[in-house]
This record gives sequence, structure tokens and C-alpha cells, in this order.
Amino acid sequence: QVQVVESGGGLAQPGGSLTLSCAASGFVFSISSPSWYRQAPGKQREWVARILSRDSSTYYVDSVKGRFTISRDNAKNMVYLQMNSLQPEDTAVYYCNVQIRGDDHWGQGTQVTVSS
Repeated sequence: QVQVVESGGGLAQPGGSLTLSCAASGFVFSISSPSWYRQAPGKQREWVARILSRDSSTYYVDSVKGRFTISRDNAKNMVYLQMNSLQPEDTAVYYCNVQIRGDDHWGQGTQVTVSS
């Protein structure tokens, strides 16, 4: 059974940092290309970042480039999102996503709030 579980959200001040973690199980993590998404109140879910399986290439939405870093640890079946220089507009529920044989698998999400 595929499972992804996010953690690490919380409250941060503008300009602050948080690191989100996603624990994956139930599939061969090393050949997956997980993504982070986020959903702000009243808005559609937005793709944020992705890390590929074959060479760990990373991709980001323009609004987080230079501030967020996605990484993975295949030995631990973990994917991370390091978020620096946080801004109030980064406030959202953040979700980890993996696609296995065409099916999307989501975690429950973790809340990130950026406020002074």
C-alpha cells in the first residue's frame, strides 16, 4: 500500500525558514520522481517542485526559485523541501505527491503559515 506522510510545517516569520519532510512507503522509492504541491486558502492546488529519479534533477515553479530546495534520500525513502526567505504568500497546505503507474498518491498535507 502506497503511503506518503508529510511533516515539518508550522509558523514562520517573513524571511524565515522551514524544512518539510515526506516519508514514503509501499513502493520502490528510488525509481519515483516525487513532487511538492501547495494549496492556499481559496486557491487551486499548485505544483511547487519536483525531483527526478534518474539523476535527481530538480524543477521549481518560478515563484520559489532561489528560495526553495527539493532533495531526496533514497536510503531513507524521504523527500524534503527546504524553504528559505519565506513570504506571506507561501502560506498554504503543502502536499507530497508521487505517481505510481499513472496513479497519484497524496499525503494528508502539512500547514505552513508565514506571518509576523
